Amino acid sequence: MAEKAQYVTLGLDGELFAAPIAVVQEILDVQPIARLPQAPANLLGMTDVRGEGIPVLDLRLTLGLAAAADTQNTRIVVLKLVTPSRTLTVGLRTDRVYEVTVLDSDTLDPPPNVTGAWREHVVAGIGRRNGAFVTVLDLDRLLTQNERSLASAA
Repeated sequence: MAEKAQYVTLGLDGELFAAPIAVVQEILDVQPIARLPQAPANLLGMTDVRGEGIPVLDLRLTLGLAAAADTQNTRIVVLKLVTPSRTLTVGLRTDRVYEVTVLDSDTLDPPPNVTGAWREHVVAGIGRRNGAFVTVLDLDRLLTQNERSLASAA
């Protein structure tokens, strides 16, 4: 029997999101972030992770949600994405991290097809955890979209 995919569930603006555990390198408490001049609003700056400087994105702002102040539950989820052309390590600031879990079903529902352009957005699919909807993020697409916006801002 094949193992079910595992996800890290994230709380963001009262909603439940998920990232595949395979790309999560570690989860950090909030730590100092060095701001970068003229950076887009969602690029908070750089932080040190065991001697390596990594960029930190505010997941709220990256997804078009309102900014929020840090709380005792705020975390930085460090991701390591490997593509044929490169390896990208990036931190995502999120309101909270809940757990590593499997979803109720092996398959995800596709994102809703409400407009033609939105379907190309950053949602890999919709799952459920204990009956609640979980939006599974397409991290490759999310970060590729972010890189395009960073390039156009430069």
